[in-house]
Amino acid sequence: MATDSFIKLNPISINRPRFNLREFAGISPKSISSLCCISPRMISCNHFSPRTLISGENDIILFPKKKIPAFVRCQTSLGIGRNQKWWEKELQPNMKSVTSPEDLVGSLRNAGDKLFVVDFFSPSCGGCKALHPKICKIAEKNPEVEFLQVNYEDHRSLCQSLNVHVLPFFRFYRGSSGRVCSFSCTNATIKKFKEALEKHGREQCSIGETKGLEEKELVAMAANKDLSFDYKSKSIGNSQEQKEKDIFLPKSPTSNKQKEVEHSLLVSSA
Repeated sequence: MATDSFIKLNPISINRPRFNLREFAGISPKSISSLCCISPRMISCNHFSPRTLISGENDIILFPKKKIPAFVRCQTSLGIGRNQKWWEKELQPNMKSVTSPEDLVGSLRNAGDKLFVVDFFSPSCGGCKALHPKICKIAEKNPEVEFLQVNYEDHRSLCQSLNVHVLPFFRFYRGSSGRVCSFSCTNATIKKFKEALEKHGREQCSIGETKGLEEKELVAMAANKDLSFDYKSKSIGNSQEQKEKDIFLPKSPTSNKQKEVEHSLLVSSA
């Protein structure tokens, strides 16, 4: 943000008779008392005398002819940074914030054999705030583990669909096993988290595709009207496929033969 400021300049003179003002026409602004910058091109040359010059470390500043203080208008730039929230501090490359239900489901489905830790937290939760720095340090020491952060305030309906009602809360997912454990812990019970990470953090190969969230959780999310999440239950899909097979599959030879026997019996009885 640029603002106009006024700096008071006291005249300081040194003896330099051979001074050519043109030498300094292209000088870039130099700082004065770490507050503002002034360039000779911003000020009229008629207001300055060649003998009223101060020179320092790569600094050349012009001062007025008159032996009275002068005010010079210049432009300063003020940078105002955004305050970082506590859950955004000390984040590691393997820590990611969940933006939507699709983001959570997609991340877990594409996890492969990696261990994923889903961290449910709330900005107003004191226990979550106290635990956050330790979780960040654990993530730094375990770069092979992926951490997903779910903000309860931003994704309240998602958390309710997943039956998360206690914070801070953690769920571990891995490969075809899907969810391997879930628990709540605080700063005082961080040992529980470390033990779960040691147990499920070892490298292993999964047999089958990555499971991710359970089907009942996906169905609950799809049924939640507050979420724009679409999911078709596998059980419904399988029953529909079975019906189609029953309609279009040809009849087996055994059933045809049985009908012939039944027909012959009817004829003989008649």
